[in-house]
Amino acid sequence: MADRASANTPVLGAIEAGGTKFVVAVGNGHDIIVDRVSIPTTTPAETLDTVVKWLRGHDPVDAVGISCFGPVDLDPGSPEWGHITATTKPHWSNTDIAGIIGAAMACPVGFDTDVNGAALGEYAYGAARGCNVAIYITVGTGIGGGAIVDGKVVYGSGHPEMGHIPIVRHPADGEYPGCCPFHGDCLEGLASGPAIEQRWGKTLSQMGRNSAAIEVIADYIAQLCITLVALYAPQRIVIGGGVLQAPGLLDHIRASTRRRSGAYWDLDETHLIVAPALADLSGIAGAFMLAQAQISSER
Repeated sequence: MADRASANTPVLGAIEAGGTKFVVAVGNGHDIIVDRVSIPTTTPAETLDTVVKWLRGHDPVDAVGISCFGPVDLDPGSPEWGHITATTKPHWSNTDIAGIIGAAMACPVGFDTDVNGAALGEYAYGAARGCNVAIYITVGTGIGGGAIVDGKVVYGSGHPEMGHIPIVRHPADGEYPGCCPFHGDCLEGLASGPAIEQRWGKTLSQMGRNSAAIEVIADYIAQLCITLVALYAPQRIVIGGGVLQAPGLLDHIRASTRRRSGAYWDLDETHLIVAPALADLSGIAGAFMLAQAQISSER
């Protein structure tokens, strides 16, 4: 693989593996995407087979980077490295996604969470450029977050699970128990896309920018933002994902974060809390970086 990659400009594969869809791309990096496709997330066998067939149509691919929904095992010394672990996505727990892709494509694979990949992309090329501390949050089928400190993704005993923090119930939220099978009414259990549709019967975008629902969801996401301010003192919190397509939600989150600061922090919430500069390519940009790192390590 090293000889093939060094002979010509490497061809990189990038996968943003989400709970609703897999976005797959090939190119030389985030700025040179030769082709891209969106594949529905169904069962592991069906989805990964479709991904492999599409990538093989662009052979030779010298390395693949995967930004994957989680939780996942990122410990390079673990026999479960590259696996999705106990996920809320039906059928996907214990799937060896990195191993399957690597074996099928016969190339090295870089692997990280979807939010860490998006955080890398926004840090290198997007809204978090120049920041010493930045957070990327996604709010969609699930909720997750990745942190960048001094240019490096934050890891520890595992990767952060920002979507599963406990939060204070909004008084207008009623008795909805939450949809997280592990924690019930954690942040993801109350503010993810499925949680919204289960209790209001429609998406946040369908309800309008001044609905009671948007106030509730904004308050929950603001609780995460103010927690991150307390823990990390970030210069930027980038929030993406399908739920954030709802008109006015970002402004509501900023206002709720300002209220929850309690005058303790002097926040400039307009510059602190922003949309992704790379739009829907944040995760793909990060996946290309993961793939490029594999090529660089071989040289």
